[in-house]
Order: sequence, then structure tokens, then C-alpha cells
Amino acid sequence: MDSRIKKRAVLISAIMVLLVVFVTFLGNMSRMKSLFGKDQSEEEQTEQETPSEIESLVQETDEGTETEDDGSFAQDGFAGADKTKQVGDDLRAFLRDSTFFDRELSSYEKKLLEANEKSLSFVTTSVERDLRVQILDGAGNVVTGVPFVVSLKEQGSYIDQDKDGIVYISNLSAGDYEVTLTEAGEFEKPKPTVVSVRDKVEYTAIPDITLLMKTEADVIAEEEDTEEKDALADADDTEVVDVRDLGEEGQMGIDVSKWNGEIDWDRVQNAGITYAIIRCGYRGSSTGALVEDPYFRQNMQGALAAGLKVGVYFFTQATNEVEAVEEASMALALCEGYRITYPIFIDSESAGGNGRADGLDMETRTRVCQAFCETVEDAGYSGGVYGGRNWFRSKLRMDALTDHIIWLAEYREKPIYGGNYHFWQYTSSGNVDGIEGRVDLDISYLAY
Repeated sequence: MDSRIKKRAVLISAIMVLLVVFVTFLGNMSRMKSLFGKDQSEEEQTEQETPSEIESLVQETDEGTETEDDGSFAQDGFAGADKTKQVGDDLRAFLRDSTFFDRELSSYEKKLLEANEKSLSFVTTSVERDLRVQILDGAGNVVTGVPFVVSLKEQGSYIDQDKDGIVYISNLSAGDYEVTLTEAGEFEKPKPTVVSVRDKVEYTAIPDITLLMKTEADVIAEEEDTEEKDALADADDTEVVDVRDLGEEGQMGIDVSKWNGEIDWDRVQNAGITYAIIRCGYRGSSTGALVEDPYFRQNMQGALAAGLKVGVYFFTQATNEVEAVEEASMALALCEGYRITYPIFIDSESAGGNGRADGLDMETRTRVCQAFCETVEDAGYSGGVYGGRNWFRSKLRMDALTDHIIWLAEYREKPIYGGNYHFWQYTSSGNVDGIEGRVDLDISYLAY
């Protein structure tokens, strides 16, 4: 055979072999891709269609009840469900989706929603020989409108007379008590729980105080927010009303609440103000409700963004140390997330003469202020007491408050108060750029 023909035949044979190998390789790759893709898809489908935790939850709900769709739950329960509403292990995530209920619910979703609405739990708090039982629904909200009955083993039963979801029991001996919800209306009763009642008040923040906090939408603000400035009765015409005219050495500041309305904090800062004491809330003069000042968050964010330092104050109507701890706990809860460098004050003033705490004796009112200050100090803040000159002289035992910051309100050119003080509110008729109308002006003699 001619050598060229031989070479050509060898070349053609080699090409044929390579072609066969290539075709075989492509075929194997296609088969492997199909095989593995199918396995993965089937595995994902199996995981999605076998929600063991959810099935067990509904099986517990349906235990002992025969239904038409027994044995077909997985298909019926998830055929129309949006699986993206489950976040990790959170089986109730879809309940927080405001658009989720715009469509027809599956039987599973209806059962889960019904179980969530009917379930109850306890939150219990003891400050001093007392017990507060708060009844919550499955979403963690206090349940109102139901005359719940709470029983303490060997003590008796207590009815939620005002149907606010909170049962308060006082005059208990220290020790452990088994708490049972004996009347729950149409709700499912939670399991009994054992709680400890404290013998003496401890000045520590109440962890679940937010359950007691309200907004002004929940109360009649005109009846509850009746704070009056007692220092006005002692004012004279020598007070300075412009921050630039005081001429005192110290840090210039203001204190504000909802009554000051919208504030341009950048202009306030440019006017020479270095700090602001902002009202975070008050206890209602009539009902004793704990109410957040509607401008608190807005004022805190605006003041801090403008570079001012901040403290807060709370207008008290506490009638005992337990309520003072509640008020301090609320102030601490509201201060979370903000950089507080100035004190947290309790504002001890009259509520117009008819306030629930206006008639307290000197000793009780002093203990209220002590309890408030020591609670915020236990949390790492500075505690202080605000009041007018005459109030300090006649309503509080100031020698018992020397460990705390004193904020004096006296509206004259020079204070004539004879005791020690660290802040001076020298007018309630001040003028500051960025605030429409009158504003309280203050000077701090402490270095912050």
C-alpha cells in the first residue's frame, strides 16, 4: 500500500475513535445531569411536602377529632400556601404579613391561626409582697375584655374586674405560689405556673414593663396629663427669659415635652443650647396609667442628631415605692437604644390638686423619689429629682435625697433656695430659636 494511503487511513481511524469517545462522553454527561437533577428535585420536593413540625402541630390540635380530610392534610394544607411565609423554624411568620390574609386560607392555616388566637400565657411580676399577673395571647399581647379569674393555691381567687388583662394582688407573704387561670372565657387555659413573691422591694427594673405602657391614643390625655408647674406660684419679675442673657457659668440647656410641639433641633443647637432634658412619659393623674409622651422619640432623635447631649424626665403620680419602680422601669425601657449622658429625673410636682398622688405625706413622697432614683441608678444611669423651691421645702425630706441629683425650679434672677442643687431651671418663659412659643431654660453646674 502506498505510504500516503497508509497515513491517511491511520488518520481517519484516529479521528473515528476520538469521535466515538466524544459522543460517548456527551451521552454520559447528559445521563448524569438528568440523574442528579432528578434526585435533587425529588429531595427538595420531599422536604417541602413533608413538614413534620407543622403536621405534628395540627395533629395535636385535631387529636381525638375525626375530619373529612384525614390522611390528605399535606396536600390540602399546602396546595395553596405560600411557603415563603415560613422563616427558618418560625412557623408563625405568616401571621406578621399584613397581605397574607388577602387570599383564601388553607385548612392548615385556619387551624394554626385559630390555635394562636385561643392560646394564653402568663407574665408575672413581684416587687414587694405583691403579684401582678398579665394574661397574654399567642401574639404576646395583653388580652382585654375578658373577666379572667386567677387563683393562687391556698390563697383564693381574684377576678379581673376591669377586664384589662391584668390581675394585681397585694398584701401577700413572701414565698412561692402556684398560679392557675380558672376562668378564661373562650380561650384555652395555660398550664399552672409557680412564681416567687418578694418580701422587700428591690430597686431593679421590671423586665416586662412594656406590657403596661400605653400611648395617648389609649387614654383621655386631657384627664391624665394634668402636670402643673408649682414654681410659677413662687416666680417674680426678675427671671431671665433669653438664654443669651443669663451670664452664669455652666452648661445651657432646655427641657421639653409634647407641649413644645415641633422643634428645629439644628437651630436650637446653633442658639447655644448644649443639652436637653426630654420628657419620656407620665403616670396618669386619674387612672394611674403609664403613658409615653407622644413627642419623646421624635425629640430624642432630633436632639441627638443635632449634636446635643440628652437626659430624660418622667412626671410621677406614684403613690408608693412599687409604682415608683414601675415608672423608673418605663423610663429605662424608653431610653434603650439612645445615648443618655445626663440624668434620668423624676418630676415630683402637683397634678392640679386632684391628682392621685397630690395628697401623699412627706415621708411617702420621699420614698417614691428614692425608689425611682435607685432603680435607674441600679441600671447604670444617674438618678435625679425635680421640683420647685416651695415643693422641696414642704413636700419632700431633702436630707434623704442628698445622694441623688437635684434639679431646682425657681424663676427669679438668683435662687433663694437654701439647699444644694445641681441643675437650675431659671424660667418657664424662655425664648430659643427653633422652638415656637415659650420653653423652659436650664443651667447645669455639673460637668458632663
